[in-house]
Formats: sequence, structure tokens, C-alpha cells
Amino acid sequence: MSARAIKIAPSILSADFADFGAECRAIEDQGADWVHVDVMDGHFVPNITFGPATCAAIRPHIKGTMDVHLMIAPVDPYIAAFAEAGADILTAHVEAGPHLHRTLQAIRAAGVRPGVALNPATPASAVAHVLDLVDVICVMTVNPGFGGQAFIDGQLDKVRELRAMVGDRDIHIECDGGVDTTSAPRCVAAGADVLIAGSAAFKGGSVTEPDAYGRNIRALRDAAVG
Repeated sequence: MSARAIKIAPSILSADFADFGAECRAIEDQGADWVHVDVMDGHFVPNITFGPATCAAIRPHIKGTMDVHLMIAPVDPYIAAFAEAGADILTAHVEAGPHLHRTLQAIRAAGVRPGVALNPATPASAVAHVLDLVDVICVMTVNPGFGGQAFIDGQLDKVRELRAMVGDRDIHIECDGGVDTTSAPRCVAAGADVLIAGSAAFKGGSVTEPDAYGRNIRALRDAAVG
């Protein structure tokens, strides 16, 4: 894993909802590699956040990668809207529908990099037959729906299994949920190279005091790379 650069992807679920544009600019200026957008529908997960209109609104404020995590079901009817909103990556859940292969093909066809996410109870084997269709695998290290949950240690075995399955394919493995300076190095040691951090990235900062974001992001990166 030493040759694979670690990416820090702050989740705007922990940002100031009233000032998303400035928050996105601030975290990128302070060293974020990707901006992670958690889309929740109140159906697939027990929370409602934002949709394509929000993604389109923040897109001009993001210079780099907008990583959009679709915690929604169904997914297919909304792929075009999120693609048009400027998503660089669209991640769909294994559990969100019966035709994952078709969903991933549709995301690629829309000009977006496809990702696949696995809930804590879903085994790594669930993505064995779509590895050649994805650029990102997102391992949920909490149950999806809310920020601020405790990291589920048992998911690290899944990360290890996925890293072995991926082999030499150019696929990122994300850990999403409960990632902080304690869990980050364990995620990387298991094989993850993208760390999605909410409260650990945004704690103590604001758009008027963004230096805290920089300190948080550097602390996560330093912890991850040892």
C-alpha cells in the first residue's frame, strides 16, 4: 500500500449546510483530496440529506473530485440527474436494487466513474462479479444514515479481503464512517486508500476559521501514513 497515495475525503454531511459552497472551498484549500457528498433518501437509510440540485449548486465551488455516495433506492432513475449535476464518482449500494451490474454500466455510460458500496452485513463476495465495472469500492464502517457513529472494527477484515480480490486493478477502496486518527491507520493497513471523514475533518473549524480543517486533515493523513 505504500505506493498508493492516501486520499482524505471530508464528508459535507458534517459541514455547515447554510454555507456549502464556502465549506467546499475551505476544505479543498486546507488539503482535502476529494469532497464526499452523502445522498440519503429517508427510505434506503433513515435520514434525508440532499439531491442533484445541491450537487449542481456546489459543483462550481469544487476544483477536484466530487465523490457522490448514493444511499438511495432505487438508483437508476437518478443517475442522469447526478451526472448532469457534475458528479465525478457515483457510488451505488449493493443492497439498493436487484440489478447492480446494470446500474454500474449505466453510471459509466453517463460519463461518471462508478463506485459500489457495501453495508456492514454485506460480504465482500457480493462485488466479486462486478470488479471490472467499478473504480471505487466503499466499505461502510458504520451503518449508513447518520454521522458521528462509532467505527465497526470487524469491517477491516472485509477491507483486507477486498484488497486481495482487487489485485492489480486500479480500484480505490474507501472506508466510510467513524474514521479518525485512531481508525485511519488501521484502515490503511487493511488496504484502504480513501478515508472518508466527517466530524474528524470538520471539528473545531468553520469557513471563518478554516485552519482547523487543515490541522484535522493533516492529522488524519499523518496518522494514516504512519
